[in-house]
Amino acid sequence: MTPADLRAIPLFAGASDAGLERVSAEAGELLAQEGQVVALEGDVGSGMFVILDGTASVEWRGGSVDLEAGTFFGELTLLAPGGRRNARVRAATEMRCLAIPRETALELIESEPRVALVMLREIARRFASALPDD
Repeated sequence: MTPADLRAIPLFAGASDAGLERVSAEAGELLAQEGQVVALEGDVGSGMFVILDGTASVEWRGGSVDLEAGTFFGELTLLAPGGRRNARVRAATEMRCLAIPRETALELIESEPRVALVMLREIARRFASALPDD
């Protein structure tokens, strides 16, 4: 993906040209068929993913959520001590993802405050939506 392609993704909209160049150079694409498991709970996280096309189902003890194109997953393994995945992710439909290696993603988060803020807001939104309505 080109830096211009990346800038169209909400997560990267505020990133610098240098940050986008790095992601463009170091990230790859992952194609998954419907039902294919992309990440397993307990595995060591090797990076994060941004869904380009299709949808993913994130499943954990007590719940699940579907993610659509433009959203991301695998970010918690970058931020949490131990770096293990805390959910299973499978392709709910045929899916194409941008696979960002761990070190590239960490450097992007550390050097691009706008990317980090978008990520934090989405993480907070997901946690809030998973809480019971009392």
